[in-house]
Amino acid sequence: MKAVIRREKRLVCDEIADLKPAAGQVLVKTLACGICGSDLHALHHMEHMIDLSRRGGAADNGFDPTADTVFGHEFCAEILDHGPGSTRSLKVGARVVSMPLTMHNGGIEALGFSNRLPGGFAEQMLLTEAMVLEVPNGLPTDKAALTEPFAVGAHAVAKARMEPRSVSLVVGCGPVGLAVIAALKAQGHGPVIAADFSPRRRAAAEALGADIVVDPAVEDPHDRWEALGVPRARAAQSMMALMGNPVARPVVFECVGSPGVLQALIEAAPAGAQIVVAGVCMETDRIEPSIAITKEIELTFVFGYTPEEFALTLRQLAEGVIDVAGLVTGEVNLDGVAGAFEALGDPEAHVKILVRPNG
Repeated sequence: MKAVIRREKRLVCDEIADLKPAAGQVLVKTLACGICGSDLHALHHMEHMIDLSRRGGAADNGFDPTADTVFGHEFCAEILDHGPGSTRSLKVGARVVSMPLTMHNGGIEALGFSNRLPGGFAEQMLLTEAMVLEVPNGLPTDKAALTEPFAVGAHAVAKARMEPRSVSLVVGCGPVGLAVIAALKAQGHGPVIAADFSPRRRAAAEALGADIVVDPAVEDPHDRWEALGVPRARAAQSMMALMGNPVARPVVFECVGSPGVLQALIEAAPAGAQIVVAGVCMETDRIEPSIAITKEIELTFVFGYTPEEFALTLRQLAEGVIDVAGLVTGEVNLDGVAGAFEALGDPEAHVKILVRPNG
């Protein structure tokens, strides 16, 4: 079967071995798979990513970042066959999504970051039967494929200590920031300020329900805190509380992942703010803890999602609680994947591109 392979830091469309489902597995046809920002980074910096992951305590399953890898972990697929001993609770032809993890040969393979099993940039995949979720309510395939990236936003919001009167600022409206905005609004939080330099991303943030959208080149988004009931200085907050006016809890979501952003937020955020770091900075960064200490800034680092958050996100997409209409701005077949990676380098060109391996 055909797949797009990362080989020597290039994307090559080539043939790989056909798959056969083992016990507890289902063979699926990949209907659509999103290109993630981590895929873009891994193309050229996979070795560094894996080193950082292992230094952070991630399990070492023998993955070789220099060997052939088929990317793709944001997918919607169709069941083709069941492995021996399967429950067959979902029939052949059912459309499914799954967390990108497959039990295989006694271990767990992270689809998209595996040498043994292909991810979603292949015509077919092997999934763990017990982990697949059927796509409900006739949710279109292109929207179902966004379950995984939007579950990331659900997890970030779950880790935030939101209060009924909390005010949120989402810095960076790429896929992670948009997922955070969607999760905040799906849970009824607001007001939500969204900030991004890209007009296209700001428009997407507004479509997902951001209450205030700011171009940082024109306006400092932190200038909006005061009008929303959050004085930035500790003294002003104390005075406000003494007058019987509780201060709304400020929460900042860092969704950029570039060096210097975290320090800038520590300096600019209101005293007592929680900064939820969802952007993945792969480089050594520098912060000045004394400033964060003086302001009692709380830093919370988040990664991934739970099975419950993944299932909740699928349900919210299917019920229209999260409306992702218009976010998929391009689709390519396997031959077009390399070009799509280049196009995604321009934030004005696309929001999300889906790969249709069998299209």
